[in-house]
Amino acid sequence: MDLLRETLVALTYPLALTLVVLLVAALAYALKWRRSALVLAIAGVAWSGVWSVPNNAEWLRESLEQRHAIDSEASLPTADAIVVLGGGGYTWISRPGVTLDNLKYSRLAAGARLYRAGRAPRVILSGGGESGHSEARNMARGMRKFGVPESALLLEERSRDTSTNARYTAEVARQHDIHRILLVTSGVHMPRASLLFRRTGVEVVEVPVPEPTLGGDWADRWLPSPRALWRSGRALKEYAGLIALCVGGKTA
Repeated sequence: MDLLRETLVALTYPLALTLVVLLVAALAYALKWRRSALVLAIAGVAWSGVWSVPNNAEWLRESLEQRHAIDSEASLPTADAIVVLGGGGYTWISRPGVTLDNLKYSRLAAGARLYRAGRAPRVILSGGGESGHSEARNMARGMRKFGVPESALLLEERSRDTSTNARYTAEVARQHDIHRILLVTSGVHMPRASLLFRRTGVEVVEVPVPEPTLGGDWADRWLPSPRALWRSGRALKEYAGLIALCVGGKTA
């Protein structure tokens, strides 16, 4: 089952699906189904071609990001805890001179800003990994860098995907009498993450974090690029996950 799930997730990335379709087209050609092979080959290449255009990738991502508004810390309600989901880079943790203002796109920085604004007295950091080297422990380093005390941090170190982020974080919340959370993750990831957390019975206030956007010139928006393919793939994975949840399944 895990292998099947991982395969389906991999196929949400445009280039992976294109390669599979081209293999099927090659098989059809070998079986003398020339017209079907041609149609499949064109469709497969077109699929990656469409999503390699940065403007198309941004349209797809914005359709997810715009589901939840990005508000200032002061305008958000108070809660029992802030929950920050793992994801993104942490190389800045070891860099000197980094401030919260430098980290507009960081989930950790967003969580630290919420704590410092008095929105909640505790912070749950969710991210698994090897014993003693979990993502949550790495995240805790970043939180301490910005003045969040160790006593305010709760670590969830067992999760491997968004579904287990929600399940294990809900267990931590129940153990500490936490009922309402400020959920921090990227805007693209927020619709699926919010749905999974709500299904655990936790009251959720969404705090989406923006991601870098396109430049303003023609080339940045319309010239196909590998980065646009990757960004499209992330959004398609989120849509696939939402569809799976809506029909009663689970996804990473």
